[in-house]
Amino acid sequence: MNRTASRTPAKKAGAVRRRTAVAPVGARKPSLADSVYLGIKQNIFDFRLLPGDRFTENEIAARLHVSRTPVREALYRLEREGYLQVQFRSGWSVRELDFRQFDDLYDLRIALETACVRTLCDRPERPSLNELKSIWLVAPKRRLRDGEQVCALDEAFHGTLVAATGNREMARCHLEVTERIRLLRRLDFTEEGRITATYEEHAQILRAVLQQRGDRAVQLLRNHIETSKAEVKKISLHKLYSARRR
Repeated sequence: MNRTASRTPAKKAGAVRRRTAVAPVGARKPSLADSVYLGIKQNIFDFRLLPGDRFTENEIAARLHVSRTPVREALYRLEREGYLQVQFRSGWSVRELDFRQFDDLYDLRIALETACVRTLCDRPERPSLNELKSIWLVAPKRRLRDGEQVCALDEAFHGTLVAATGNREMARCHLEVTERIRLLRRLDFTEEGRITATYEEHAQILRAVLQQRGDRAVQLLRNHIETSKAEVKKISLHKLYSARRR
């Protein structure tokens, strides 16, 4: 891979190769294309592949000792998800971070989630949300500390609140937004203080929803997402700056 070529040779290729043996996709055994996809995606998430880095299918295939077919499948999958783009006659590159789009997606997320929370609070029946209570309304000693686990639970928390309205189109739109901001959003769980804040803020939001205090729930949720957006942007800029200095 070129950075144009200098950034990606053996070091990055090794990193990709080490990641290819991880975790199955869903319940089935991962295919070779799945493994290549997971390896490249993890390197993008870990800023081993930086925005703007360029590479070719042949370079990936040679370093992973696989044919171009699973590599091509993995790269086009990552392109559809917005992580890569095809460079005319010069292979592939990691998409540059678009913070304007990031802000727009977070604003859309706020609009969707606050509308759904308002709907839940305005209904005559009190929402149960038992699964969320068992995860977020727990003593501090029972809180998880693994960032990846908390990140997955965080997505589930917000997705569950949206899905609880029963509006499938809202849920579909919210899932699409969630997938498009995942690259940066996960950075919010790389610091212990942010994990603690997530537990405390989710507990406050959940209690307000269960008590059907609409105004409070909406304000808490808005503040929570706005804070997360600001923190994620700060962390991503710092990680990007540090990675480019290495």
